[in-house]
Amino acid sequence: MAVYTQLGSEVLADLIAEFDVGALVSAKGIAEGVSNSNWLIETSGRDGRGARFILTMYEFRIDIAELPFFLGLLDHLAERGCPVPRTIHDRDGRLHRMLGDKAVALIEFLPGVSVSQPTPAQARAVGGALARMHLAAADYPGARANGLGLSEWKRLAEACGAAGLAKIDPKLAVLIERELPMLEREWPSGLPRSVIHADLFPDNVLMLGDEVSGLIDFYFACTDITAYDVAVTHAAWCFDGEGRSFDPALSTALLAGYEAVRPLSIAERAALPLLARGAAMRFTMTRSFDLMNTPADALVTRKDPMAFARRLAFYADPANAAVFAAS
Repeated sequence: MAVYTQLGSEVLADLIAEFDVGALVSAKGIAEGVSNSNWLIETSGRDGRGARFILTMYEFRIDIAELPFFLGLLDHLAERGCPVPRTIHDRDGRLHRMLGDKAVALIEFLPGVSVSQPTPAQARAVGGALARMHLAAADYPGARANGLGLSEWKRLAEACGAAGLAKIDPKLAVLIERELPMLEREWPSGLPRSVIHADLFPDNVLMLGDEVSGLIDFYFACTDITAYDVAVTHAAWCFDGEGRSFDPALSTALLAGYEAVRPLSIAERAALPLLARGAAMRFTMTRSFDLMNTPADALVTRKDPMAFARRLAFYADPANAAVFAAS
């Protein structure tokens, strides 16, 4: 989440009035993430007792025509008991509105906190929640190609250029030059596919103690290899923030929690080391591109691409493939 576009109080008040949620009381920009502008909205509530929501303005990497897929998915999963925020429909029943040339949506606010140092119990709960999401999405009628798949990694690498990557870190260009052709050559086919979250970082999970109270920020959700989502979540949860230290206890707990709900097939388990290299590549490339191209005045937290380049190097080391071995 982030704020790229500034909105005045009058504009926000008029916008919130289009929803049956009470009058605007306050709005605070959220300076996290890299793709949308987000505000924490407080209103008087329909009953006068107050209510909270998340307002999102879609800035880039999201095709407005695909918003029904994302927002409908939230409602679909919520109806099946997954801890995801519902979309608040406007007074005309629409999932989103246009503000100028940009789309905006109002989303239910869920309680809980994002953890920066997860415990094995929390990692296990996240694994289980991810598996339940995959199962609940099985009958979702929508489908969306992964816009941040292998072809996009290649495009971003070309856009950054070897010199640009080397400017970030001298080792980065060498790593990308080695790994990208291998991933293109060996990327698996024939594995189970489903709607996946594709971005389930700790800041996209809300916890109440050891329980998952919310899975949020589904705006990279797509139809792709189900086990790839496990790999993305593994890369996001099982290392320290800088990607320097791997925590085997978190890894074991996360995978056990997932398989307690949806057991991985032998083929999925065997593919996880390669899928994890792809997951690390995805975030290395998007973070590299964003670091080089994010406007200087954007209210956004820039993220270090080397944190995922280190994960990529870890997963690429054959000595570490055993972290995905069945227990």
